[in-house]
Amino acid sequence: MTKVGIIGLGTMGAQHMDAYRAMPDVEVTAVYDHHAERAQAFAQKYSVRVAESLNDLLDHCEVIDICTPTYRHAEYALPAIEAGKAVVCEKPLARTLEDCERIVNAVKQRNTPFMPAHVLRFFPEYRTAHHLVQSGAVGTVAAVRMRRGGDFPRAKSDWYADFGKSGGVILDLIIHDLDWLLWTLGAVERVYAKALTFRNLTHLDYTLVTLKFKNGAVGHVEGTWCDPGGFKVNFEVCGDSGMLEYDSARQVALQIATRADGGTGGGVQVPESPATQNPYYLELRHFIECVQTGQTPEITVEDGYNAVRLALAAIESAQTGRAIAL
Repeated sequence: MTKVGIIGLGTMGAQHMDAYRAMPDVEVTAVYDHHAERAQAFAQKYSVRVAESLNDLLDHCEVIDICTPTYRHAEYALPAIEAGKAVVCEKPLARTLEDCERIVNAVKQRNTPFMPAHVLRFFPEYRTAHHLVQSGAVGTVAAVRMRRGGDFPRAKSDWYADFGKSGGVILDLIIHDLDWLLWTLGAVERVYAKALTFRNLTHLDYTLVTLKFKNGAVGHVEGTWCDPGGFKVNFEVCGDSGMLEYDSARQVALQIATRADGGTGGGVQVPESPATQNPYYLELRHFIECVQTGQTPEITVEDGYNAVRLALAAIESAQTGRAIAL
């Protein structure tokens, strides 16, 4: 039985708890949150013990799952790594690149299992699209357009509205898409961004980020916390042999249209059904199995670092009005 401890008992802590409860070989032995009232309510709901301190949690768990706000990730990840625990940490890896570097170095020094929880890789539409692109289904990719967003997120302490804590819509939200693009298309050469983040608007944020990849492709990533009409995502991947398209608002989840020989007409659509298994379950199940078997998680600590590095470069571009080379 693999013993897990969860730190941070808000929305994501509950999502992760539900996933672990569906695993017969996993036991959440303790949870921890610096908000005592929230911890007690969580413990009552799930019949789980509240750890008296971080050290108490570390003493009773093999795996530490960090679901705290971004700015506290390094605060909990580093002691857990130093204690030799396997750690899965919600995205983004940390709020600053310096904290990311500290986590990367600690993982290398201790050689502990670690995975940044970039759950988008486990959503079937995005996972299938990644493999289709990698297999050459649309040929050489020329352009990618991605969009993600909904209304401004709220939390008990309203930390999303504090740029110093959340990093705004770029670091918190579209880092999902930035990680997927790095995973699928490789390194980025240059980034240029515009955003509402620094215009002192209350509970509104929006960004448009343009990426130039080292392989020559162009990426266009839009993120919004201005849409009260519900959370929506979509993307297009265009290559010289066809296009992949996904829109969460459409009934058919994923389509691929390929050109006939000679580049004329006759596209064929291949629909994929929505997720039959919760992507958070799939993500955490992957990590647990890696811990149990000694395998390396498919999302590495370096992947987490690279996603933050790209997001912070986009933030720098939005702040300065300049294109940023990586």
